[in-house]
Amino acid sequence: MRWIHTPLPAADIAALGRAAQISPVLAELLLRAGITDEAAAAQFLQPALAGLGDPLLLPHVREAATRLARAIATQEDIAVLGDYDVDGVSSTALLVSTLRRFGLKPRFVVPRRMEDGYGLSRSAIDRALEAGKPGLFIALDCGTNSHAEVAYLCAQGIDVIVIDHHRSKEAPLAQGLLINPHVHGADGDPSWRNLCTVGLVFKLVHGLLKLLRAENHPVALAMRPRDDLDLVAMGTIADLVPLTGENRIMARHGLRILQTSARPGLRALMAVAGVRTELELKPVDISFRLGPRINASGRLADAALSVELILSADAAFCDATARQLDTFNRERQDIERQITEDAERMVEELYADSPGIVLYDDNWHPGVVGIVAGRVSRKYNRPCVVLGHEGELAKGSGRSIDGINLVEVLGTCCEHLTSWGGHPMAVGVSLRREHLGEFRARFADAVRQVAGADLIEARLELSYWLPAEQIREGFMDELEALHPFGQGNPRPVFGLRGVRLRQAPQVFKEHHFRFNFEDAQGSRHYGVAWKLAHRLPPVGVPLDFAVELAWNFFNDRKLLQLELIDWRPSAG
Repeated sequence: MRWIHTPLPAADIAALGRAAQISPVLAELLLRAGITDEAAAAQFLQPALAGLGDPLLLPHVREAATRLARAIATQEDIAVLGDYDVDGVSSTALLVSTLRRFGLKPRFVVPRRMEDGYGLSRSAIDRALEAGKPGLFIALDCGTNSHAEVAYLCAQGIDVIVIDHHRSKEAPLAQGLLINPHVHGADGDPSWRNLCTVGLVFKLVHGLLKLLRAENHPVALAMRPRDDLDLVAMGTIADLVPLTGENRIMARHGLRILQTSARPGLRALMAVAGVRTELELKPVDISFRLGPRINASGRLADAALSVELILSADAAFCDATARQLDTFNRERQDIERQITEDAERMVEELYADSPGIVLYDDNWHPGVVGIVAGRVSRKYNRPCVVLGHEGELAKGSGRSIDGINLVEVLGTCCEHLTSWGGHPMAVGVSLRREHLGEFRARFADAVRQVAGADLIEARLELSYWLPAEQIREGFMDELEALHPFGQGNPRPVFGLRGVRLRQAPQVFKEHHFRFNFEDAQGSRHYGVAWKLAHRLPPVGVPLDFAVELAWNFFNDRKLLQLELIDWRPSAG
């Protein structure tokens, strides 16, 4: 792993520190994030809900909100179709719960992965229409490229609204109303450019309330949009969109609302997932606890179950459903573990030198391969597409690494794909199995063209060279202002020079190890290294450590913990 650290001008660091009244470390971290002045620093460190822009300025939100207001006034029949991942589930729950507050009884459908495929498919639409033809059909987290399907609905006299954040290289929808800032955007880069679908639904709901409040609608006047930010935080963090701009504001406040959520379903899910609500919730609670359980229903069963859980006020139903999702998740983990082992063996034996990896096996479950793609791409530092068997198709997901936009890559090698779409870090893909070899070669070439020759060597960007003596509780309090960490706002990686271990690292669970050392002032620091037991650092010699800093809560104790990312012998 190649360590990269680019020093910043000391004068710039000092100037921002003085202006914003923050430490040099915090000033340097903000400068690395592109924040160069006092106003931007204050907005980033204290993201206020007042920083959310007028939702009616987002293209087509005013028209969609006006159409919803008409549906509310006439108590119209509405059908909602949402995707089966966390963003789609959160979007569906947010929109359906909002419409219910206005007295509507919207029906909702979530595509069944194995029956309906991905997105706004005809089979999913037909299921949504089984109970009759609605006046309004709303597609969430899908539909940007669904020209034929939207035309099919419009031909029946149904109005269509599509709310989606997936990128497209096709012409915009000729019919229906599309809210997608990647398709209908304004000049520049407004802070809503990178909203995921649940963020866009939140903007629509906020716009609807603004219109109805202007008419003194009693329900709209009583509603508080901020109360729904728990759902926005879940979809935003789980969907790996950048936690900057409005995403940062909504995620930060949404995590706090989620911690004391009034939704019985989310409380039940947090309980079975081991989320400790007495502690401050972090993005990892969504990424590794809540999100996988919500996703598991869509991967192995029916994601509508997760929507029902979020919407339900029945404590017994919520408790039973949360346990069922937990069971699905354990089953998903077993399947994923076996596929990951097979996939890594395949990479080592067949594709060790390929800059872009495409893996397929007849026995792999298409609903789990996205997780495997993420693991493989991180381990080998290369974009990876993992496909399973579905009828005559190879179908699955791709995951990327920093600096490689999968949408752009696939746009140059999509001639054999029957369907594909997504965003820069994650895509869905399907193709006929006889074209696998050609697609594999074209994908590798496309990645090579984008990435150049040094892709396979992993790079580690150091945020700051930190004297170990500065690692104290007060310093951790400073870092708290940078939360929430995630895509676009990664946890800082600190370099520590001249670390000497006096005791051999302690291996646990075969793959990990614990370590400790003293700094120059005699304070002892404790740390853990995940999946690095194959590379134990030596004792008694000076080492450089690259670490992230976190609090570890164990047995009702709060411990400062170093998480080792990499180590190397100290120079000189």
